[in-house]
Amino acid sequence: MTEPVRQFVEGRRADTVRRLLDATVEELVERGFGSMTVRSVAERAAVSRATAYSYFSSKEHLVTAVFWKRVQALPPSGDARTGKPGEDVARAVDTIAQMLAAESALVQACTTALLADQQEVKRLRDEIGREVYRRLADAVGDADPSALDAVMTAFVGSLVLAGSGYLPMEQLASHLAGITDRVLPPAGS
Repeated sequence: MTEPVRQFVEGRRADTVRRLLDATVEELVERGFGSMTVRSVAERAAVSRATAYSYFSSKEHLVTAVFWKRVQALPPSGDARTGKPGEDVARAVDTIAQMLAAESALVQACTTALLADQQEVKRLRDEIGREVYRRLADAVGDADPSALDAVMTAFVGSLVLAGSGYLPMEQLASHLAGITDRVLPPAGS
């Protein structure tokens, strides 16, 4: 079993990771996920390939790390619920949708990268999933856990639709609001 990629970095190492993540976004925009390689990202970031691989095991890992950093940087989800589940869920995911709408190349890459069967990608995918689930749980409050699972599944499916070009990212929040309203009754019902 391989040692997991370093999770916490400081100083020059943090700068190297930042340069690699920035270069990943630039590569996605200019070349697309299919043509991007760890080597091309390392060259763009002006680091050796060996250094890049000491932090990231694959291009899927790079893309997933960029997405996780973006999710971590999102403002906190609002905690005031209106009692209208669809509206509350739409508000909770709107910041995610806005971030993704601004980075279509990242969305398309994530559609593939997040599905990779790699230890590092799985770990980050789990972190992303926990954060999204937490935001959705905050939005729906004391809903039946199976209903919350359905909303989470709808969110993931909506991301796949958006990443595949079948749903404009700008419609993600309203799309999910409609599904949520069908799955969860308004508060007090």
